[in-house]
Amino acid sequence: MSDKLISVIIPVKNGANYLQEAIEGIKKQNMNMEIIVVDDASDDNTVQIAESMGCRVVKHETNKGQVAAKNTGLKEANGEFILFHDHDDVMNAGVLEQMYKAFDKDTAVVMAKVKDFLSPDATDNKAVIKPDAYYGLFTGAVLIRKNVFDTIGFFDENLNTGEIIEFSAKLDEYGFKTKKIDLIATNRRVHNTNYGKTNKNKEFKDYATVLRGKLAKK
Repeated sequence: MSDKLISVIIPVKNGANYLQEAIEGIKKQNMNMEIIVVDDASDDNTVQIAESMGCRVVKHETNKGQVAAKNTGLKEANGEFILFHDHDDVMNAGVLEQMYKAFDKDTAVVMAKVKDFLSPDATDNKAVIKPDAYYGLFTGAVLIRKNVFDTIGFFDENLNTGEIIEFSAKLDEYGFKTKKIDLIATNRRVHNTNYGKTNKNKEFKDYATVLRGKLAKK
């Protein structure tokens, strides 16, 4: 078990369908951690599920979006390390310890892989399932020293989906070291209402905005 506290932040709106399974996966990690569920104005029983499973719940009275929910979680976090986790994904047992142990004194971020799986309730026969595990997603696969955010600041809440691109650009800008490890940390659920799928147009717009900002600084 880690001696340092890890804050696991779950931003969610109307996540009652998958949240319990996600929390169960996190609780299999056997680490010194707190689970913070940031409820972004759900109208289902998301809050009740989270509270019944011992999570700390922070509520938005109005819908602010998943990027703002991440910022709320950061402000509430007590841990020295941060891990963001989507409500619909599932961590593999024991992986958080391996990510934690991969840190050395120079490493600011440890990134593991995710692997897609088709949710049993999915009805979209055009769903894209990547056959191999891959890097590049926040969810349950990126462990971050919290003090990184003291330098780079919070996420830009004008973005809807491009925050990981912005985050990566800021890591490069400030010279923070990221270590990639060959480990499948989390299983990414592919279903009918994935946030990236339902916000595809916003995603392209956000990526373009972040790229323009990066080029402007150069």
